[in-house]
Amino acid sequence: MEPDEREASPIPEIGQVTFAELWSSLKAGLWDFRRAPGYGLAFSAFYVLVGVGLVWIGAGTFLWTLAFALGFPLVAPFAAVGLYEVSRRIEAGEPLEQSEIVGVVWRERTRQLPWIGVILTLIFLFWSFFAHMTFAMFFGLSALTNVSSSYEIYFTSNGIAMMVMQALVGAGVAFFVYGIAVMSLPLLVDKEVDFVTAMLISLKTVARNKAVLGAWAVLIAVLLFVAMLPAFLGLFVALPVLGHATWHLYRRALYHPV
Repeated sequence: MEPDEREASPIPEIGQVTFAELWSSLKAGLWDFRRAPGYGLAFSAFYVLVGVGLVWIGAGTFLWTLAFALGFPLVAPFAAVGLYEVSRRIEAGEPLEQSEIVGVVWRERTRQLPWIGVILTLIFLFWSFFAHMTFAMFFGLSALTNVSSSYEIYFTSNGIAMMVMQALVGAGVAFFVYGIAVMSLPLLVDKEVDFVTAMLISLKTVARNKAVLGAWAVLIAVLLFVAMLPAFLGLFVALPVLGHATWHLYRRALYHPV
């Protein structure tokens, strides 16, 4: 049946997730990665190469960096789809055929997932505007300074205040992105629901499981930060494990009516 001919899925019921299930999901994610490491490495390579590319371009033209960064949220969710599909197939005992897994990722372009990419891009635009606005607020009346080489300006009173404001707003934006995406992406892969419903379900799931899913958000942030330190190489393991684990956490958090 073609994607646009599928019947709408029943709205799932939001469950209560425990810390034990969080740990079980992480172990299941590691097992999935060990079961099919080639897929994990291939999909994580997308993120790693884009990250390295952004750092490299960042040393050159700002406009190219901005254009590249704006396009990334539009396509990034598709790499996560591949990890979710691999975990779904392992869970269901289905064969891990490359053509079918890539086909699932390709078909998502005509479904609801691209709209999540649009939302993420709009949020990125807001964050980019806010970052430039706060810099202008705190340093707009100062003499022109090359911020890429004069790092001492960040340790002035204005610089510290700016960084605190950006950190607080950035944390809020990051958690909001996490809230709308953590359950909506695997839900859109697994079921036929619209992207708005998926995002609302994701936010409600996080709200109902504040402690556990809040801890999951912190764990993701810490693991990704540590994984980026050795020249982004740690992401080749951290990203697929976290991606697979998110699928299993989704399966534990949402109950689907038959």
